[in-house]
Amino acid sequence: MENNLTMHLKMFNDKVKLMNQSQNKQLILSAQEARNLHADLFDLLNHCATISQKLHEQRQDEIVSVGMDGGSF
Repeated sequence: MENNLTMHLKMFNDKVKLMNQSQNKQLILSAQEARNLHADLFDLLNHCATISQKLHEQRQDEIVSVGMDGGSF
């Protein structure tokens, strides 16, 4: 999964790992790092929303047929 991440998401992930390993309680990002992370997260969420919408549209186009009989009742 980590191979699919953008450079900025990987950098953020690495910073969080380092913070956890050193047991720091703060993570500081520069303004540019925050902007880059925000842009990548927004793109990722937008992509997820687009896929979700397409899946929803596909399900609405499906015709579901259900058949029932009384069997031996």
